[in-house]
Amino acid sequence: MTIRRLAAQEVARVLSSGLGLARLNNENGFYLVAWNGSEPIGHAYLALTDPPELQDVSVLPSHRRQGVASALTRAAEEAAVDSGHEQLTLTVSTAAKAAQALYASLGYEDTGLAPRRVTGTVQIRSGALEVDDTLLTWQRKLKAVDSAYSGSS
Repeated sequence: MTIRRLAAQEVARVLSSGLGLARLNNENGFYLVAWNGSEPIGHAYLALTDPPELQDVSVLPSHRRQGVASALTRAAEEAAVDSGHEQLTLTVSTAAKAAQALYASLGYEDTGLAPRRVTGTVQIRSGALEVDDTLLTWQRKLKAVDSAYSGSS
């Protein structure tokens, strides 16, 4: 598996794989894509806010539980460090127990902020999305991380 920043000429290939790119036209960050050879198998969006935020982590069902989400998270951490940041945040649904277990295993901790309920219609690149969820805000202090982003893992 290799992970690299999404290039413009790869967008159609990623979309045709079944991976959505809901934040594609956001100007505050970029997608990292995990590849198995020439096949995209997952992605994560790194929003370069202060602090940066990991968003839109998605792995194709056929590649789940194989370390792809962990590698994407580590790649986002490295990219955040490379951008001069010392912390990465994320939000995770209270219902997403598997995602919570993954992030906890990678060293993320609850920030102590109250859970935030999100309801209504959200506009994403592919259209309107109805949401009704409660989100937890987690973070991890960063230091130099192993290189998943710049090559293979």
